[in-house]
Amino acid sequence: MFGFFKKSTDKKSDSPQPDELTPPPATTTALSWRERLKAGLARTRAQLGGKLKSIFARGKVDDELLEELETLLLTSDVGMEATQHLLDELKSRAKRDKIETPEGIQKALSDALHTLLLPLEEPLDTSAKRPFIIMIAGVNGAGKTTSIGKLAKHFQSQGLSVLLAAGDTFRAAAREQLQAWGERNNVTVISQESGDPAAVVFDAISAAKARGIDIVLADTAGRLPTQLHLMEEIAKVRRVIQKADPTGPHETLLVLDANFGQNALAQVKAFDKSINVTGLVVTKLDGTAKGGVIAAIARQCPKPIRFIGIGEGIDDLRPFNARDFVDAIFE
Repeated sequence: MFGFFKKSTDKKSDSPQPDELTPPPATTTALSWRERLKAGLARTRAQLGGKLKSIFARGKVDDELLEELETLLLTSDVGMEATQHLLDELKSRAKRDKIETPEGIQKALSDALHTLLLPLEEPLDTSAKRPFIIMIAGVNGAGKTTSIGKLAKHFQSQGLSVLLAAGDTFRAAAREQLQAWGERNNVTVISQESGDPAAVVFDAISAAKARGIDIVLADTAGRLPTQLHLMEEIAKVRRVIQKADPTGPHETLLVLDANFGQNALAQVKAFDKSINVTGLVVTKLDGTAKGGVIAAIARQCPKPIRFIGIGEGIDDLRPFNARDFVDAIFE
């Protein structure tokens, strides 16, 4: 589809190891997405769902149940505010519907969690602009660069043309990993050996306009939200995007590692302050993550969760569905 591909000229000593350059494999399992999601959330279900059954076994919503449930939710990264909200909802539903069975209590909590998460279920619509510019941020290790490659594949599957901007000019591994994605999926990658990341993104947008590209995925350097002077560099990338296209960026995605727990919530707040986050990509839900941080985000800093990741396969990044997510925990 695309003929242009610009290679980096990084020195050998700065190059990543081969495993860093290999994009995740294609998913070979015949399982449906719901089945894969359930498998990916097995640890969350073991932490939360298994213990819930024993808590609900008494069959009534009393002070003892609420106390045990509060402890479980807090240790599952749900956070104090979301925990209190869910407990209040459970009490209200139990009183209103006269719930007196373990199954009834579980359904009431499941429905309360679904109601809490449903506002975050807002699929990304890229139809408004061409090129549609997506700026992507996140701390190092959150899975940002890998998520960009998976997003490129996702958009390609929709028949859209994609261009990648290797705006993380400080890390050779990030640039070369994006180039590996480009070679694998026949996607144009705009990169430089070094220099100003904002300039790379500006060039990428210009190239996308000239070639009629549908989607621009702009990588940025991984930053800790406490590194204020470095966060300003990401804010500069956003300003330069607006110079290249006054309507852009059309989406600003923050990639979060679900294993960060409550620290992920702090990242949402900090990045939102600097670059106006419009959507989230939550990765590594198949790891040791307890999954509850999504509830904390929904209560304290609600941002649409555009995609969730539950594996290393290229197809293991999908749009967030609140019902599927809750069912995968409770079933």
